[in-house]
Amino acid sequence: MRTGTAHIVWDWNGTLLHDIDAVMVATNASFAELGFPPITLERYRDLYVVPVPKFYERMMGRLPTDAEWVVMDEAFHRHYWAAAENAGLAEGALELLRDWRADGLTQSLLSLAPHEKLVPLVRAHGIHEHFLRVDGRTGPSHTSKAGHLVRHMEALEAAGVTVSRTVLVGDAVDDATAAQHVGAHAVLYTGGSHSRASLESAGVPVVDSLAEAVAMARELAG
Repeated sequence: MRTGTAHIVWDWNGTLLHDIDAVMVATNASFAELGFPPITLERYRDLYVVPVPKFYERMMGRLPTDAEWVVMDEAFHRHYWAAAENAGLAEGALELLRDWRADGLTQSLLSLAPHEKLVPLVRAHGIHEHFLRVDGRTGPSHTSKAGHLVRHMEALEAAGVTVSRTVLVGDAVDDATAAQHVGAHAVLYTGGSHSRASLESAGVPVVDSLAEAVAMARELAG
């Protein structure tokens, strides 16, 4: 028997926040720190994977050393957070959040962005009130979402959120992997870090707009 209401766990970067331009600026800045040439958005989307050191391995032909990782990670975040100030919400995101909530359904936000940076940014966009909770990453940056989603879902239990009626909407194969790990559904959006071909390898619905993602979430959550 299904309990609770339909619930969406939203990803932030590349999903609700249209920040791919900032990501490309920061990625190429981090590569430049070690003398690597810049890459195109198309190549980035073809190669991107979480955890991020695996992405660098695809680019470099080997995993970065610990020293290289520190340099690249610091450079990426320094350039990203400067550029992200100009990033806006994805098309239709605000209206979709409002409508989902107005229908009496619930939603939350889970990101691998640092928690202390995520929360003020979500508030700055004026959408924090639509979420039962907002969780960013705590701990090291070379991680995947699965463990964070476990904790996120546990924290939502008190609000009556059930995993069987939860849909994670994200832009990365890692989002689908995390959803599978906890027994939730997933819908992947092509506006972020992955190519459509890469997303389709996850075996979950792939959409080209957040409106399609929400419609699919309604269907999956029942």
